[in-house]
Parts: sequence; C-alpha cells; structure tokens
Amino acid sequence: MNRRQLLALAGGASLSLAAQAPEPIIESHIHLFSGNFQKFPWHQNAWKPVVSPLEKYVEFAKKVGIIHSVHVSAEPYQNDHRYLAYTLEHAPTGFLKGTILLDTTLSDTPDRMTQYVKQYPGKIVALRIHCNREKNAPPTVDGPIRDRDLNHPGIEKAWRRAGELGIAIQAHFQYWFMDDLYRIASKFPDTRVIIDHFGHAGVGPAVKKDGGWAPTDAEWGYRDPKDFDGVLKLAQLPQTVLKVSALQYSSREKHPHHDIKPLAKKAFDAFGPDRMMAGSLGSNEEAFREKQEVLNLNFDFLSSADRAKIRVGTAKKLFGFA
Repeated sequence: MNRRQLLALAGGASLSLAAQAPEPIIESHIHLFSGNFQKFPWHQNAWKPVVSPLEKYVEFAKKVGIIHSVHVSAEPYQNDHRYLAYTLEHAPTGFLKGTILLDTTLSDTPDRMTQYVKQYPGKIVALRIHCNREKNAPPTVDGPIRDRDLNHPGIEKAWRRAGELGIAIQAHFQYWFMDDLYRIASKFPDTRVIIDHFGHAGVGPAVKKDGGWAPTDAEWGYRDPKDFDGVLKLAQLPQTVLKVSALQYSSREKHPHHDIKPLAKKAFDAFGPDRMMAGSLGSNEEAFREKQEVLNLNFDFLSSADRAKIRVGTAKKLFGFA
C-alpha cells in the first residue's frame, strides 16, 4: 500500500468517525434533582420527582451531543433555589444556565428576582410562571407555586421587572390561558416570553397525594385543532418564543406522535425557526433517542439551516451561550 492509499484510508476513517459524532443540540428545558435530601430537601407540598443530579446529567449530555442546557428549577424545590445555585456553580464552565420559580403574589418577588440575577450574572435567564388549573377553576392563593391569579397585580410587577433585568418570562400555561398570556405580554413588549411545551395541551392541575402534591395528566392532545390557535396568535408578538418541548402532551396518538405534524407546520409558519427551540430532551440515552425521533419525524420538512436554528441557534442567541 503506497502513501496515497494510506492517506485515503486515513481520510476515510476520519470521515467515518465524524459521521458517528452526535449532532449538537441545546437543551432549553431540563429539571435536575439532587439525591442529597438533607442539603437540598424537596418541599413537603410539592410532587416527588425522580432523582436526577447534575453530575450524572453532564456525563449523559456529553454522550448525546447536548452542548448547553437550561436548568428549569421545578416545583419540588418551590422557591428554594439552593440546588439551582449548586448546579450553576458546579457545572462545566459555560454549560449551564437556569430559571427561577417565585410566587408572583408576594410583594418581595421583584426584589428577589433582582437578587438572583445580580448574584449569578448572565446565568439566570427567566422567571417561570405557572397557570395549570382546570379551565373554569379558580386560581390558587396558597399551597404549591403551581397556579396563581393572572389578574393579581404581582404578575405585572414581575413581568415588568423581568424586562428591566433582561430576563424572560417562561410561561408554563395550559393552552386555554393563551388569551390571558397574549393580553399580559402585549403590555410589556420589551419582556421576552417563552411559551413552554408547545402550548401545553395535556397536563392537569396538581392534586394532594401521599402527603404531598402530584401532577395529574389530563386528556392529552388538542381535541380540536383550533385549540392551537391561541398559541399561534402569540406569534404576532415579536418577543414570543415557542419551546418545541414535551411534544407528547400535544398528541392524541402513541409514540412517535404523528398527529403533531400539522401543528408543527403551523407553528413553524407562524413563529419561524428564529423563535423556536428544542427542549425536554430527557436525561438518559433511551429517552433522548425517543425525543429525537418525535422531533425528527414531525419536523422532517425543515431545511438543514432551519433545523440547526431550532436545535442550537435560537437558544444560543436567546440565552447568550458562548
């Protein structure tokens, strides 16, 4: 074998290895939970999650090509952000940012937002607000921070402060509250709004169970395609971004949820690739493969450039990842 043949063989091997490298993606929505319950206790009024620590997640992310992640501090910790702080301080440099969860009915919420943003400059990207009750049910006034009154003056105060701080409002709203979201967001055009989970068609309210609160699964999927119109209407506001995450909630079919595809096309036409980003990719390789299959099949109409934006570009720009 001569030198030219050796070089060709080496080049072919390099191409083969490159082809096997995972396609990069940014995770816009991951929940992390410590197994150290003394140092990072779960709140007694919250649902009980599966332990998913930072260290194990970082190893998994490297394997599958997740280059950056946003740690969404979830209900089990309520407004205790000690584990969020731990993950921000101990994650690999530049890998992780986070969102906070605060009660918008409390008068000190805007000041607490300011405190966290100043304490972790460039790492707090959003305040998450929940609205997950039945369509005609009254909002909660106490208990877990999982549902609050959208007409409470604290909502607008928090919304305004988020804009001043340069962070987003992460709207964890079920689709029947999209008109309310539009109404509030319209008042604050300088505050970025992230719409969680493709409009959240299938997650019900929390219920008391086994001494704590647990989420219930309502009927999944959009019963009528017109129910998705409220999500599409939000695209008229240029500060809104749609998270392409937890797509199973929007489906009435089993995996890989083919019935999402018409909604995916409508969402793409309304928001465009610069205002859509992938998320809820799982924390183990099996779940990651399933999420990728759902994403790839239902968004197979994307060009390579648009696919790259939804997988990496939008989140990179929005969250300021290097």
